[in-house]
Amino acid sequence: MSVGGDGRSKEAGSALAERLNHLFANMHPPGAPYTNSFVAEEISGGAEEYGGVKVTEQYLSMLRNSRRTNPSPELLRALAKFFAVPVGYLLGDLSQPQAARVEEEVRFLAAMRDQRVRAIALRSVGLPPEVQDSLTTIICQFREQMNLPADPPEQGGDRRGE
Repeated sequence: MSVGGDGRSKEAGSALAERLNHLFANMHPPGAPYTNSFVAEEISGGAEEYGGVKVTEQYLSMLRNSRRTNPSPELLRALAKFFAVPVGYLLGDLSQPQAARVEEEVRFLAAMRDQRVRAIALRSVGLPPEVQDSLTTIICQFREQMNLPADPPEQGGDRRGE
């Protein structure tokens, strides 16, 4: 394992960068993903809400590019609060099943930005489980007929319905 100049392993910094980039790409309202500048301004400007943490867009960029790998615990808490994920997700302290659950929730929230996906999900609420299972089967069949993977992609996707 190689160690960076700040004493933290490069692998840990790379994992943090991947998690941050995943959150930036997926945890945003309809429209374009958040920018480093926007997140830095929100956290630095929300002194009380984010514990008085100050961060620059350049520092966020360095974290996202693994050029800096050892942010303060206060900054990690502020970023976790901003993106509404457990701080353990950014620290890498979650077990694999817990981290997978957080990423599943992030994918779900990203999918719910599409109004057509939301409409399908909301219309299935209250239907008996066997009907919901049938709808899932039908959607899987449509995906297969259209040569799409059985499950939607983990990131990104079509946002025409926003």
